[in-house]
Amino acid sequence: MDSANSGRVKVGIVVGVEHGDFGMWKNIPTAMLPTTYVEAVRRAGGTALLFPADGDVAENPDQVLDLVDAVILAGGRDIGPATYGHSAHAATAEPDTARDLAELAVARRALELDIPILGICRGMQLLNVAFGGTLDQHVPDSLAHDDHAAHDGVFGKHEVTLVPDTDAAGAYQSDTATVYSAHHQGVGRLGAGLTVSARSVPDGVIEAIESPAHAFALGVLWHPEQDPTTPLFRAFLDHIDSRARHQRTGS
Repeated sequence: MDSANSGRVKVGIVVGVEHGDFGMWKNIPTAMLPTTYVEAVRRAGGTALLFPADGDVAENPDQVLDLVDAVILAGGRDIGPATYGHSAHAATAEPDTARDLAELAVARRALELDIPILGICRGMQLLNVAFGGTLDQHVPDSLAHDDHAAHDGVFGKHEVTLVPDTDAAGAYQSDTATVYSAHHQGVGRLGAGLTVSARSVPDGVIEAIESPAHAFALGVLWHPEQDPTTPLFRAFLDHIDSRARHQRTGS
């Protein structure tokens, strides 16, 4: 899409199903996403378009991608290990299979079309799976601590080191950043063609991955939507605007 001719940059986000209470209605299946993602996109100058995950999206991801300029793969429930050929760890939560399949289809098609992608936490993990990688289903097993997890609904905070000359470092304009964390899974085998662009301090967990072969395909294990001062969403949208200008001028 030409975002300059259609107003604000449109960012598509596939949302999964959870259960919620609404007035007299209790524990009903609900397509939902924390508004922190929507607000983060809005603050950066874009508009978030939400797409409930279903079989139609999995079968035809173009119906989503035809409407947007870019894609965010948001955080959420653990990805089903069947998507990368593994059995479930005891600590792995029940997956939202419809969301797994829909997001994988959208991510893989977006990569084919070189549509910009930003993956966040689960979204970074899904990006790795889309490139043929696997997941470490319970990072505390190897770290002997769970400092990366949220506790009592409060995100953790820690430092990451950013690899120079990567999209991650370019977004933060620094070689370090303090980030919000809430995960127990991470990268297992790195997907083909991906590079590591950030690691946690001091334990070295892979915190960002990206594809040099694509215009913008970046995943971060942290939660930038929790930080109103993060430069990441603005950098993401700036890239999309620049891409649209180049497409118009042919430069």
